[in-house]
Amino acid sequence: MLRPTLSGPLGLYSRCAARSTVRNQALFRFKTTSAKKTVVDEAKKLTWPEYLAIRGSKRKWQLAVTVPCAFLGFFGGVAYFGSLETDPAKPIMGIDPFFFYGACTVGCVGIGALIGPSIGSAVWRARHSNQLAFVDAMDREFYRRIAKNRVDASLQSPTHPVPDYYGEKVGSLHQYRQWLRDQGKYKRKALLPEE
Repeated sequence: MLRPTLSGPLGLYSRCAARSTVRNQALFRFKTTSAKKTVVDEAKKLTWPEYLAIRGSKRKWQLAVTVPCAFLGFFGGVAYFGSLETDPAKPIMGIDPFFFYGACTVGCVGIGALIGPSIGSAVWRARHSNQLAFVDAMDREFYRRIAKNRVDASLQSPTHPVPDYYGEKVGSLHQYRQWLRDQGKYKRKALLPEE
């Protein structure tokens, strides 16, 4: 429970100070609101074909960095696990050491492939830092549209999954329109009974 710190009513000076604080907060709020609107207004200058081309280049960067990271994981796993002393008579967790170290090497490849897209995205963001505000605003708008137009996931079955649920394959306006048609076709198939 909050307790008042003053024993008596607020004096004239205290009330004026409180009013100026409220005015300053309101002025700060108005300044930040207008700044946010200008970023969104400038983001509208980026057209959808331009945005989708930028998005495609980002995916290419992620893929281009994923392959070397997977190879780096493979070579690192081979270098580490290949240098370990192995005794075929002593199994590791009940598995032959050669098979265990082989599985660990494949795990290193998987870790490299998982880390690759994150590194690729970071490299892309560093190289295109002047467009980040525009791209982030368009990303939010794009994912809002995807979430609004995609099929409800509860309609899918194991034998008939929703096509491209996250819109990852959309790289142009033509592909976006095709994605919308596919979502509509799936929705009609799932909701309307077959005759």
